[in-house]
Amino acid sequence: MAEIKDREQALIVETTKGKVVIELFPDLAPGHVARIKELAREGAYDGVVFHRVIDGFMAQTGDVKFGKSGGASFNPSRAGMGGSDKPDLKAEFSNVNHGRGTCSMARAQNPNSANSQFFICFGDASFLNRQYTVWGQVIEGMENVDKIKRGEPVVDPDKIVSMKVAADVKAA
Repeated sequence: MAEIKDREQALIVETTKGKVVIELFPDLAPGHVARIKELAREGAYDGVVFHRVIDGFMAQTGDVKFGKSGGASFNPSRAGMGGSDKPDLKAEFSNVNHGRGTCSMARAQNPNSANSQFFICFGDASFLNRQYTVWGQVIEGMENVDKIKRGEPVVDPDKIVSMKVAADVKAA
């Protein structure tokens, strides 16, 4: 198992394909990290589908409104069009490369429109650098991310079973 340096700055994500551990970058993107942790602690991401998964590029999830299976507003045809009921975030762009395992916020055309959706890169996506906010890095379980079902939209998609801040999970 990967070493988690600071359990307050890591996520443990159980997906339908297995466990993924993400190290958070609060120094790089404090607003985005705070939002991800807030939503994780509310259980907002639990049950959310990976609605857009492009081979060789990325797996996108995090639509807590339309993409939360079992949720009141769950709508597979609209998954990817929603966010949370919280305000959009101001961009926190950096020079960090969008490489394999990079976790970054999805957004609309407005750079300050990130809300709850995010993606995990399968490989180099450096063309996204300085245009999307990088907030974390997969440090364990990237092989599970690789197994997520592909599609735009994904038919019968994989999902986040649970997403928790590591500090809130009893260490094994």
